[in-house]
Amino acid sequence: MREASFIERNKEKWVSIENNLANKSEVDPDILATNYIELTNDLAYAQTFYPKSKTNIYLNELAIRSHQIIYKDQKSSNNKLAHFFQYEIYEAIWQIRRPMIYSLLLFLLANTIGFVSSRYDEHFVRLIMGDTYVNMTIDNIKAGNPAAVYQQGDSFGGALFITINNIKVAFLAFIYGIFLSIGTGFILFSNGIMVGSFHYLFYKYGVFQEALTAIWIHGTIELSVIVVAGGCGLAIGNSILFPKSYTRLDSFKRTTKRAAKVLISTIPFFIVAGTLEGFVTRYYQVSVWLSIFIITLSLLAIVYTYIIKPRQMAKKHEWI
Repeated sequence: MREASFIERNKEKWVSIENNLANKSEVDPDILATNYIELTNDLAYAQTFYPKSKTNIYLNELAIRSHQIIYKDQKSSNNKLAHFFQYEIYEAIWQIRRPMIYSLLLFLLANTIGFVSSRYDEHFVRLIMGDTYVNMTIDNIKAGNPAAVYQQGDSFGGALFITINNIKVAFLAFIYGIFLSIGTGFILFSNGIMVGSFHYLFYKYGVFQEALTAIWIHGTIELSVIVVAGGCGLAIGNSILFPKSYTRLDSFKRTTKRAAKVLISTIPFFIVAGTLEGFVTRYYQVSVWLSIFIITLSLLAIVYTYIIKPRQMAKKHEWI
């Protein structure tokens, strides 16, 4: 884009930001924060394409003013931490919402393939899950306890191991995005195939409903945040493939920073999922209604955090 076109496209916004800075006491702090982010984006673009121009100097000065105003009252780390969790994470979620949708669609597709393939090929489940695991599950089903696998071992040790393992899977889904999204796609697809095959095994032996009330006590959060982590990885890969008006390196840096914020938001959910799997899922047969309540509450928490809240903030701060 020519510099004149860049200025023409953004000059009204810059004038509005200058007015907000001049009347900072009357402006919502969140709007000032949004203005600062927009300025740094424009400044990065100007530094890349017009490094010696007056536009670059102007935006740099404006960004410095904005930074001083925003952070002069946020000197404590507690304020910065609160701002991060109350604002920055939701903005990052909104910015990479499309890759997260792609991640969900890919995971659901893999689930369907795993389920259908298992139905039409009796050896497929064993290929995916392994003979030992399948035989153990069948024995548990015949014994009237289809999800007995979740009752093995120590609760605390199991919860800790599961949490660490889930975070590892999420991190791999995130970091493998650097391989042009292919690595992340593999993580999502392989896990989706496994989940679909696992569910068919219960369906085949007529304990589908009972198994669901066990698996999804922890699986609602666990699988949802793996999809979120996959969305982070796809966002990174797409930033390299489709850098838009930025250089590939600059696009990669900007998107990785956003995706990392979203990934951080999944850690508390993984801890909750691990705790549920280690301490609660083993008691799934006590009350089906308690299981349904936990599943519903978990689903609402995920939907609110990654869909409703980011959209509310997008409307409030005019990200839409």
